[in-house]
Amino acid sequence: MNKMIAAFVATMFAGTAFAQAPTTTTAPGITAPATKAEVKADAKLEKADAKADTKAEKTHVKAHAKAEKKIAKAEKDVNTTKADTATK
Repeated sequence: MNKMIAAFVATMFAGTAFAQAPTTTTAPGITAPATKAEVKADAKLEKADAKADTKAEKTHVKAHAKAEKKIAKAEKDVNTTKADTATK
């Protein structure tokens, strides 16, 4: 069993060491011009990302406000309890 595991590990190392790099069809640094459809799709994606970011920000602000209200209520309850114990 140990020999089988050692052979498997050796094969994995040899496979990564001698693997060929992917071939490129264009020269490095040169990209193909974007088509009209790609530009439209990119714009639509950016718009959707902006909308999602705005929604996430609103959710974060609402959660923060809710947490602040709970903290204020807890502080008020603590102060009320301290006042009640002081009067007794």
